[in-house]
Amino acid sequence: MQKISIAIHGGAGTILKEDMTPALEEAYRHGLSEALQAGYAVLENGGTAINSVKAAVVVLEDNPLFNAGKGSVFTKKGLNEMDAAIMDGSTLEAGAIAGVRNIRNPVELAEEVMLHSGHVFLSGKGANDFAIRQGIKLESDDYFYSQYRYDQWREIRDSDLYQLDHKNDKLVGLLKGKKFGTVGAVACDGDGNIAAATSTGGMTNKRFGRIGDSPMIGIGTYANNKTCAISCTGHGEIFIKAVAAYDVSCLMEYKNMSLQHACEEVVLKKLVVLNGEGGLIGMDAKGNAALVFNSAGMYRGLKNSDGQNEVAIYGD
Repeated sequence: MQKISIAIHGGAGTILKEDMTPALEEAYRHGLSEALQAGYAVLENGGTAINSVKAAVVVLEDNPLFNAGKGSVFTKKGLNEMDAAIMDGSTLEAGAIAGVRNIRNPVELAEEVMLHSGHVFLSGKGANDFAIRQGIKLESDDYFYSQYRYDQWREIRDSDLYQLDHKNDKLVGLLKGKKFGTVGAVACDGDGNIAAATSTGGMTNKRFGRIGDSPMIGIGTYANNKTCAISCTGHGEIFIKAVAAYDVSCLMEYKNMSLQHACEEVVLKKLVVLNGEGGLIGMDAKGNAALVFNSAGMYRGLKNSDGQNEVAIYGD
């Protein structure tokens, strides 16, 4: 019998138990569990992998704890700009968007791009115009505002520095204190099809229309039934240089590596050589999952029909 399975992540980085209050830790675990259950419910009811990953990511986008959708950070201009991608491993169809504003659930817009645009990747105003045409739900700037994210931005808005996620982080360029705010999901359905989706608000105080790895097919997001579905989280520039997601697929296809081995080869070896910190989640067409990271922690979860149902935060 085909195993159904879903894995999710909510970002990786220097996530230490001593820096977390019990209440905040419980809030993160609850948010992860909600997303995991939403995605698994789709699979359990005979739904597709693509709908499963979308359902899970929507829940994470609606949770202000995570840097995607409602919880997105502020750019240099004090705006919320979001990126997302989704890919169907059974067809290699994919959709991605970058630099969009006021989109409640960017992953839903990425799916619309995949299904109805005739393209793979839309950006900026054009992507927003397409969202309006497709009836994607919009929200006012106030919906995306949180005092926490605003204070985080206000501390560095008059500098050329940027931060990867939250208020207590060290500034980028230092070795410690980084948390990479991205959310994602990978899933395998009852037909043995796999899919991946990733969504992010990017970096606090980012400039020049910066785009990270998350919406790039083969970089931060990839799915192919022949190999794997991957969603990455980390310092995007390094993941881009490493072509991280597709590299896992290539190791499986051309070197016959297992999913776990291929993920470890990329995250624990290749990225480390490039001074890249973060992680990824992977799924193969047999429902096997891998959740691998080289940072102190990664918000993550896994649920499958073999009885596994767990969420975790720290490196242990």
